[in-house]
Parts: sequence; C-alpha cells; structure tokens
Amino acid sequence: MSKYIIITDSASDLPDSYIKENGIDSCSLFYSIDDVVYGADKQMDTKEFFDAMRNGATPTTMAINPDHAEKCYRHYLEQGYNLLILAFSSGLSSTYNTSAITARELKEEFPDKKIIIIDTLCASLGQGLIVHKAIQNQKKGMSIEANANWIKDTIPHLCHIFTVDDLYNLQRGGRISKATAVIGTMINVKPVLHVDDEGHLVSLANVRGRKKAINMLADELIKRSEGYENDIIFISHGDCLEEAEQLRDIIFSKTDIKNCFISPLTPTIGAHAGPGTIALFFLGDHR
Repeated sequence: MSKYIIITDSASDLPDSYIKENGIDSCSLFYSIDDVVYGADKQMDTKEFFDAMRNGATPTTMAINPDHAEKCYRHYLEQGYNLLILAFSSGLSSTYNTSAITARELKEEFPDKKIIIIDTLCASLGQGLIVHKAIQNQKKGMSIEANANWIKDTIPHLCHIFTVDDLYNLQRGGRISKATAVIGTMINVKPVLHVDDEGHLVSLANVRGRKKAINMLADELIKRSEGYENDIIFISHGDCLEEAEQLRDIIFSKTDIKNCFISPLTPTIGAHAGPGTIALFFLGDHR
C-alpha cells in the first residue's frame, strides 16, 4: 500500500501535542492582534489571547498562506508520500480554495503522486474530529482512496453545536445585527448555533442564561446521535475549561459515552467566537 500522510490546518484546533503524537501535519493559519502578526513559529498563548479580547482587542484572521501551504505539501511529496489534505470549511474561509489551487499546481510537478484535498465543511474540533477519524482509519490500514470516500460520506453527519458568551463577537463578524447584540445582552440571551451542510454558521436557538445554553448542547447530542456510535466526543472552549468539563459530565451522566477530548479554541477560531465559547462535536443523523 502506498504511504500517505494526513495534513490539516490550524483551524482544526488540534494541539501541537496531538499533531506530533499521531504523525500528521497542520499548516498554520496566520492572525494579527495589536498590529502583531502570529502564525507558524510565532504563537500567542491561548489565555493571553483571550484575555486580550476581554480587554477590548479585536484580532483579525487570514486564510492559509499559499507559500506556507506549498512548502508544507512539497516537503512530504519529496519524501515520497501521497497527501490526504483535510481543509477548513469553504463556508467560513478561503483556506480550502487556496489549498486546492496549491495542490493542483503541485500535482503537475508530481504527477505520480496522489494528492486528495477535501473541503471538510467543518471548523474547530469538528474539523479535528474528522481528522481524528481519518487517523483511526489509516491506522487500521485503510487506503488513501477509501479513507477519502469514508470522510466524504461522514462529513454530513459531523455535528457542530456551540454557544457563545458575548454576542458582540458575532455582531462584529456580521452574524447578527448590532441591535440584536445590544438587546440580547440586556436580557441575557445566549445563542446556540450550529454549522450547516454548506459549512456556514447558522443560529439554532436563543435561550435565557448560560446554564440553559450548556444543557441544550447536551440535549442536541442526545437528539441527533441516536443510532450513531460515538466512541469519543470533542469539546472546544474559549478559555472556560470548567464549563467545558461541566458539559462533558452532563453528557457522561445522560448517555453511554465515556470518552471526551477537550481542547481550547485556537486564535483563528477564537477571534470570531470569543472568550466563553463552548462547542460540542459528535456524529449524528444530521447537522
């Protein structure tokens, strides 16, 4: 069987320790805060990043750098690897399109190599969970083609359910109006959102209070996951680990699920979701 490597990007929110442990690679997406650009070898500590946002900083994010992607892909092609590239949702970023153009150009230079790039239509640890499943498939001996087909079939069942603590981050990103943000904040509305079949953020419900929002995440898992085997669920958070663990414990108490991976949002996703975000990812009957 031809050897292949799985490559993703930092919008997957997978920590460096996971990347190294599982023998994959992740292309850094760049971001800026207080006029300083970060990415690749220069990163800001997660807590420092969210504290800066709490103090009024407004970070900006960038799609994947074509030169950075080309360097990453070429490194493995020159070592004889085929590439299975799992990219950030095209519904939220131009990263997939840039990566696909880079892959096509390299294919002309390496015509004997397989380069399969997939628009995951996922973000954060939803993208991370797809990567995790792809790694499991590869370890079981699944070929690059079979793995790619499995991923494409699974993407419509990768559920992203999340809530944010600060409506103004959604307003700044154009997801809600300023008036909605002001009124919602006044009456303590906490939106619950999901990622739809096209990879866009869509409002699911508005609930009063943080506790109800967190419980709704668990309720949506129970509602959507019947008939699907979730040997593990993923939870990401915007510097609110205790609440992420509360969500995990609620799910453990209400279901047979006993395995959970929790990791903080990286700045690429955190810049738009903001501190206090809690996101849940699992397999279900629909997004």
